[in-house]
Amino acid sequence: MAGRIYIFDTTLRDGEQSPGCSMNLQEKIEVARQLERLKVDVIEAGFAIASPGDFQSVKAIAETIKDCTVASLSRAVEKDIDRSAEALKGAVNPRIHTFLATSDIHMKYKLRMTPDEVLERTKKMVAYAKNYCSEVEFSAEDATRSNREFLCRVFETAINAGATVINVPDTVGYTTPDEFYDLIQYLKNNVPNIDKAIISVHCHNDLGMAVANTLAAVKAGATQVECTINGIGERAGNAALEEIVMAMKTRNDMFNTTCRVETTQIYRSSKLISSITGVSVQPNKAIVGANAFAHESGIHQHGVLAEKSTYEIMTPESIGLSKNTMVLGKHSGRHAFEDRLKVLGYTLSKEELDAAFEKFKILADKKKVVQDADIEALLSNKAIEIPETYKLDRFVINTGNTITATANVRVIKQNGEPKVIEEVSTGDGPIDAAFKAIDKIVGVSFSLEDYKLNSVTEGQDAQGEAYVKLRRDTRLYTGKGVSTDVFEASVLSYLNAINKMIYKEKLEEQL
Repeated sequence: MAGRIYIFDTTLRDGEQSPGCSMNLQEKIEVARQLERLKVDVIEAGFAIASPGDFQSVKAIAETIKDCTVASLSRAVEKDIDRSAEALKGAVNPRIHTFLATSDIHMKYKLRMTPDEVLERTKKMVAYAKNYCSEVEFSAEDATRSNREFLCRVFETAINAGATVINVPDTVGYTTPDEFYDLIQYLKNNVPNIDKAIISVHCHNDLGMAVANTLAAVKAGATQVECTINGIGERAGNAALEEIVMAMKTRNDMFNTTCRVETTQIYRSSKLISSITGVSVQPNKAIVGANAFAHESGIHQHGVLAEKSTYEIMTPESIGLSKNTMVLGKHSGRHAFEDRLKVLGYTLSKEELDAAFEKFKILADKKKVVQDADIEALLSNKAIEIPETYKLDRFVINTGNTITATANVRVIKQNGEPKVIEEVSTGDGPIDAAFKAIDKIVGVSFSLEDYKLNSVTEGQDAQGEAYVKLRRDTRLYTGKGVSTDVFEASVLSYLNAINKMIYKEKLEEQL
């Protein structure tokens, strides 16, 4: 009988801790909804005590998600556990996830605790969390660098205190597949009550082995894997959900496992995370990279044409990449557009469909053929739109290699009574000039940390997708804009980042 593997997604907690990957409340809710459609088993919604914003996002996700367990991370201290429990009150299936370091180096230099003190804290805090909910997960931070005998004592203590899941994190990405396999086997054979808990693993990618280590643990008997979409996370990232799931599915002869993930939602999940964070997926990334199913070599092309399995070990359709033979353009009707959305996996309300179709017709007037990628770009922010305090009205840019670039930008400030504001600025180039004009309008100077411009599709009429990352003091804000005019896309992305900043500040004032 195939073994059941539980998928614990920590994109919203560990993934969001990756520099530049922070999300606002609406974005987190939309990611959580997509993870629910993906059918992961557990969504780690955040670290409730980290900030009022984190608490609010865990609370909102707990109240929104019905088909997944929702978890909140807590240090092994009462105030953290109290905060997590409060945030999870509205969850159908809540889980408190608490952790404590167990390696000698962490106990000595970070915790300043003795092994006996760690054992006592583990016992008390797991029992304390158990008073709040039936599902309690305990993680032994830096487990792969911990003394094995002591690790067994810690896990035995945690399970006796009520832990239903014990997690073995490779916190600094230090272990190797053979070593990790041996560690999981050792724990299975030396923790007396191990049969009373799920064995989970959480691998980081510092040496590029997070997925390999996770799969080795599955072979050794772990039944929960902790991962993120696109492998985002601190430092070099986490084990990538899409790689783990498709490896187990494609090589079921090796793993003999099942999981409930709806693999046709993988590609859409990947695109959503890239769209929100502005962190592009490398072209040669396994499963979801642009080249994952591309064949340039003549020998490969001939083989695939003759029989797909010669060079494709999985199908593009299995991760949600569909083949589109229907051409959409300005003469396409609502029915054809709606059918295309269903094929792409979108379910919209009547109001959302009306708005999307209107945007589609505007785009179709500018482009001869509207491709799937255009539609996805059109809809990427449909459910995560934030209030537009500043809305672009018009802009004029003058530039050339013999003149100083100037930009005239006019916006409508929609905060109370609408107000038209217009400013002009010069810059080192047209984009710099436009951004400086917006700074004048807002009355705040930002540090531009990153700016990217991508083509959504191919061809001269392709839409441009602009991303910016703005820094104000210690905070980063990401913005995205899409248009067939790359200057307009850039201006829209800058305004989007500013509107996100205003939205976040208003939410924090309310907390």
